[in-house]
Amino acid sequence: QVQLVESGGGLVQPGGSLRLSCAASGSIFSINAMGWYRQAPGKQRELVATITSGGTTNYADSVQGRFTISRDNTKNTVDLQMNSLKPEDTAIYYCIAVVQRNPSLGWRDYWGQGTQVTVSS
Repeated sequence: QVQLVESGGGLVQPGGSLRLSCAASGSIFSINAMGWYRQAPGKQRELVATITSGGTTNYADSVQGRFTISRDNTKNTVDLQMNSLKPEDTAIYYCIAVVQRNPSLGWRDYWGQGTQVTVSS
C-alpha cells in the first residue's frame, strides 16, 4: 500500500504566500512523476504542477510564474511554494504520485486526501 499525506494548507490574504508539502510512504519501489491538482467548489479537478524524477517541471498557465514545485527523491516528498496568491487559487489541493511498487508491476497513480487553501481578505 502507498499513502500520500499533504500538509501546509490554510488561510492567507491575497498577495501572500503558502507552502504545501506531501510525503509518500509505504510499499514503494520507484516514483516517477509527482504533482499537485486542485479542485474548487463546483469545478472540475485541474492540474496545478508536476515534476518528474529528473526534475522536469510543468505548470498550469494560471499559476506559472507564481508557483514553484520541488521534490526530494530520497525522502519521497514533493512541495509546492505558492506566491502572489489570488482568491481564484482557493481550492482543495491534492498531491499525486505515479508509483511502481515493485519491478514486476507497472505504474499507477496514488492520491492524497487533500488540504484546503483559502485566499481571502
